[in-house]
Amino acid sequence: MAKLVHSMIRVTDEARSVDFYRRAFALEVIDRLPFESFTLVYLANDESSFELELTVNHGTEGYDLGNGYGHLAVVVDDVDAEHARLTAEGLTVGKLVDFKNDGVPVARFFFATDPDGYKIEVIQKGGRFK
Repeated sequence: MAKLVHSMIRVTDEARSVDFYRRAFALEVIDRLPFESFTLVYLANDESSFELELTVNHGTEGYDLGNGYGHLAVVVDDVDAEHARLTAEGLTVGKLVDFKNDGVPVARFFFATDPDGYKIEVIQKGGRFK
């Protein structure tokens, strides 16, 4: 049986990305591994053992996210309050969406965008999103 442990994204500015994920989702640096040409930064919080790995390739000024990247997702107890909080923090957030399938509610969510353009879906906890 496999256990998911982390997902990796490439970022251009370590401090800026760490600040965003700390402010937006209370993720803290739990490990940092510098190498000659890149640095790996692992973020997590007490809510889950799953980690976000930030890869900083030294000397790289940007990445083309292309059309293959989807998004990361987090669940929160109160999506309306989180939308208001992230907006007040001055972070880039989209509109709240009530997503339905044939009229049946599936999820209530919004997307936040990190400094490198990655989308993070913030979903109201409940149903299949525990």
